[in-house]
Amino acid sequence: MGMTLTEKVLAAHAGRPSVRPGDLIFCNIDFTMGSDVTTPLSAEVLTRMGASKIWDPRKAAVVQDHFVPAKDIRSAELSKSTREFARTQEGLHYFEIGRAGICHVVIPDAGLVVPGDLVVGADSHTCTYGALGLFSTGVGSTDLAAAWALGETWFRVPPTIRVLFRGTPGPFIMGKDLVLKMLGEIGVEGALYQSLEFGGEAIAGLSMPDRLTITNMAIEAGAKNGIMEADETTLAWVRARSDRTPVVYRADPDAEYVRTVEIDVEGMEPQVAAPFRPDNVHPISELAGTKVDQLFCGSCTNGRIEDYRVIAGIMGKRKVHPDVRMLILPASHATTEQMAREGILQQLLEAGAEVGPSTCGPCIGGHMGVLGSGEVGLYTSNRNFVGRVGARDARVYLSSPAVAAATAITGVITDPREIGVELPPS
Repeated sequence: MGMTLTEKVLAAHAGRPSVRPGDLIFCNIDFTMGSDVTTPLSAEVLTRMGASKIWDPRKAAVVQDHFVPAKDIRSAELSKSTREFARTQEGLHYFEIGRAGICHVVIPDAGLVVPGDLVVGADSHTCTYGALGLFSTGVGSTDLAAAWALGETWFRVPPTIRVLFRGTPGPFIMGKDLVLKMLGEIGVEGALYQSLEFGGEAIAGLSMPDRLTITNMAIEAGAKNGIMEADETTLAWVRARSDRTPVVYRADPDAEYVRTVEIDVEGMEPQVAAPFRPDNVHPISELAGTKVDQLFCGSCTNGRIEDYRVIAGIMGKRKVHPDVRMLILPASHATTEQMAREGILQQLLEAGAEVGPSTCGPCIGGHMGVLGSGEVGLYTSNRNFVGRVGARDARVYLSSPAVAAATAITGVITDPREIGVELPPS
């Protein structure tokens, strides 16, 4: 029996000819990641283990992103502890505010991970990197410490669900719409401790940012990881960022899957997740007209330059509706710089949007965009659970940047196809 894409990567890193779902294995690690929230605890555990150094600091990154700029003394102390630990690890890839961004955008953009890698990070959305044709998954701070000390960790090989997106998406349909559609079909527990292997002709036609959005939200289905086969689009994207040699794995034709989910994207409407779950997904026609108080356009899900090009292209010279607060928080400092070079930053400022730093703040309900009682938000991020982004009775809808841009203009959830502007190339 052949192996799935995830099984291929895990077998290679375990030094075994093959693995099967349920196998307990130890794997060598290619890269690890910690944030300002998780690094302090991992560093403490590392010390208690009797170690002082990461096994290979060149294969590790620490990113200041969750509570930056520091919102209070507690978050300032977390950042301080993270900073002090990073200084003890010579060769570590350290990313500071003003020169970094959100970890799941910074890590692949910096060329630190490539096809064929095995990556663990102390954040659930580490699954994002699977769009590059590698295995990546989130772990706890204690597991990160053990990985730092040993350069390896253990896994129970997950069974795999194959998700095939069929057809060609129409105008204004983005990667976010595809993954929301999938979540609506399989649910937030539909892939618990399973691998989601994405494919189909619709994926082949997507840009890397759209692919990264899809794997980013694999965890929203409870998946251990999300993964896609690396193709020429992937390899060209990686070559522009890294001089490391990628290893391209392909699933075997006789690989065994738990099931195959096929999603037809032909004629699909933009998708929106309603409160209070990412799988409470509806075609936009069922939610159009819902009044919105605040828009958040950013996060590791949809905060890349390509996303802001879409927003700028749809908004044109139009203004943000007077009843709406539009928050633009690019996912990396480099994205903000590129927005400035392309005139997007000035355009959005003149439209009435507020542009802020690269931070996870609004996405996690930590700072820079918390919602008050009864308020409604439309977010391009990944989760909308009760109380996640503010008051327990605040309601958050999840959408693509295209839907967010159209909604910014009208003040209510709006189908971008009604605005009558073509999407710019990504």
